[in-house]
This record gives sequence, structure tokens and C-alpha cells, in this order.
Amino acid sequence: MRSSRGVEVADIFRQYGPDYRKSHRVPRTHRRAMSAIEACRTSLLGGHKDECDTCGHLRISYNSCRNRHCPKCQFLRKEKWIEARTEDLLPIRYFHVVFTIPAELNPLVFSNQKVAYNLLFRSVSETLLTLSHDPKHLGARTGFIGILHTWGQNLMDHPHIHCVVTGGGLSPYEDHWVSCRKGFFIPVKVLSALFRGKFLDYLKRSYESEELIFPGIIGHLREPHVFEGFRRQFYHKKWVVYCKPPFNGIEGVLQYLSRYTHRIAISNHRILKLTDGKVSFLWRDYSDGDKEKIMTLDADEFIRRFLLHVLPDRFVKIRHYGLLANRRRKDNIALCRELLGSCKTETKGKDTPLTWQEHLLKISGVDITKCPVCKKGTMVMVEVLHPLRCNGPPEKC
Repeated sequence: MRSSRGVEVADIFRQYGPDYRKSHRVPRTHRRAMSAIEACRTSLLGGHKDECDTCGHLRISYNSCRNRHCPKCQFLRKEKWIEARTEDLLPIRYFHVVFTIPAELNPLVFSNQKVAYNLLFRSVSETLLTLSHDPKHLGARTGFIGILHTWGQNLMDHPHIHCVVTGGGLSPYEDHWVSCRKGFFIPVKVLSALFRGKFLDYLKRSYESEELIFPGIIGHLREPHVFEGFRRQFYHKKWVVYCKPPFNGIEGVLQYLSRYTHRIAISNHRILKLTDGKVSFLWRDYSDGDKEKIMTLDADEFIRRFLLHVLPDRFVKIRHYGLLANRRRKDNIALCRELLGSCKTETKGKDTPLTWQEHLLKISGVDITKCPVCKKGTMVMVEVLHPLRCNGPPEKC
């Protein structure tokens, strides 16, 4: 089963989602994500009918679900976010640093997603801020964006945080800019050791304050001595932190952000086919020289793996710290530009925001307002199509 547009996550959910929901205990947040993706850009969500004012060509467009886990709803959201971040970029080097926890922690993390992901962000941010303030490394207040990803290429759980870090920072008295040396200003081993210590310490505090739950296969960790033994073993394991070379200018930073910020577990273009209840998709095997391979899973298992990465309600997966923290970001950026002798990049003001049609034209070069048939007329909305859906899963509507 592969249409001209290719197989999509929505196709898999529509065909196999009803049986999956019947045979598994699916949390409410997962049900909502599945329902939204299945209904996305269908008559269930309503839409509008456009007509060409020259040739009379009719086009029906259905509304998107806007769910942050939907493969089809991230494009314009991502571009708008990046456009806003462009104003924050400074004429300096930026580094890409990735923090990963040992795989043996994944079952505990998955069962306590909101708590554990917050601990991960807290440990990463405190590690970078503490070490950047240290005169041995930089002695300045740096800034960075943290982006949570929870998946590997095979769709299994692999929580890690990508950081875009300024190559320097404000001096303690905020009277000059402190540039870092050629490489990243904090040795990876130092980063890894402090990150490990902070995460394990906060994990212990969460256990003592009874914030953690221990269902199923991790039930034995409820016992204090068992949990402590489990926790302490990770002091002797390798915690992977790596730093990639600095980005090639501001354009390099923007290209990176466009790839990572609003990415989901799997995009539709990676899915090759859906045949006889099996899903085949492309993936990269980093343990085998980064080779591109094809993985085939039962539809049931594909859905299970996809849902591993549905985030808790209202969980913020992109966070700003230091100079880029939301509260004082504008003032900090203005001061940094002054100290660096840099002028702010001219951007379209907030008083004239781009429409979604203008965004699409700017990004893709496609003018959605022009008639695709006669190429001369303008598509004008002539009818609003009201939603058909109810509040339950599509099979109940």
C-alpha cells in the first residue's frame, strides 16, 4: 500500500490504530496524538474551498491538526520559530554539544518522563552554566539553547539534549565580551563528569521526595537499597557528551536549527512502504559506519515505538538559558551586540507579521494564492467547510 504521495504515519495509524487502541492500554496523551494525526488534513477537521477568479478552478484544502507530534504540522511552525531566533544570533562562533544518558536508565526515564526530562534539562543547564562561569574555562556568562530528543534512528528510546552554545560570553561585570579559544572552552571529560554527578544527585532527590514511580519491569527499584545500588552503578559508567566543530557562521547555525528544533521521531519521507501489516523505513546505523539501512517492523510495533516519543502535556522541549534566557534575552543580546560592535540584522517587524501564505512563498517559492491551472488567476475562498469530527478517535466518529 503506497500512494503517489507515499506512505505516511497517518496512513499507518488509520489502518492499524483502532486495533492497537483495543489491544493496548494507551494513555490519554497518546490517544490524543494518534487521533490528531489520523484526522490531520481531512474533512474531520474542516477546511475551506477556493475558486480561481479567472478560470473557475476549485480547490479544497483541509485544516491541519497542529499537534506537535504530527509529521505534517512542523514545517511552518519551525520556520516561524527560526525567523524569531535569527534576531538573537551574534557574529560569533557557536558550538553544538550533545548530552546523553546511559541506555540502562531508559526504562526508568520512560516511566517518569516529565520528572526525568526536567532533571535532564536541569543537569545539562547547570553543567554548562557552572563550568562557563569558572575562570579556568571561560570566566563568563554564556548562552545556549537546549533541545530535547527522545529517539534513536530505530525509533527506540534514546533521550538526549542537543545544545547550541555561544562561543564566549559576557564578563562578570558585563563590560566586555569574553571570546573562547579555538576549540570548545570546556573539555568533554569535565562536562561528562559534572553532568553525571548532577543528574544522579537529582535522581536521588526525586526518589527521596517520592516523585518517581516504578511500574512493571522496574518495580524492584521501589526498595531503597535496590534503588541506591542501581543508581550508584552509573558513577562507573561512561556518560556520552560530545562536542561537534563550530558552525560555519550564522547560516550554519540556522541550518542546524532548521534540522533539529521541531523534528519528530520519524518523518514521512523515511517511510518506504506499508505491506501486509509491516512497515519498512530508512534508518542510519551509527554503530556500523553510519550506513543507511532498511528496517521492517510489524505495524503494531511501529506504533508502539512512535508513541514512546509523545511528550507529556505542555512539556517544553526547547529551552533557553544564560544570555538567551527568555526573561532578559532582548537586553542581553542588545548589550552583546554593543560590546561586539555589531548591528542588529534587519528583519520584518512584528507590526507586519507574515501570513502563512507569505511564509510558504518565502520558504518554498510556491505562491499558494496563484491558480495552479491557468497560472494567471488568484485563488479566492468561497466556502468554509465545517469540521465533521467528534471528540473521540476517528473510528468512533
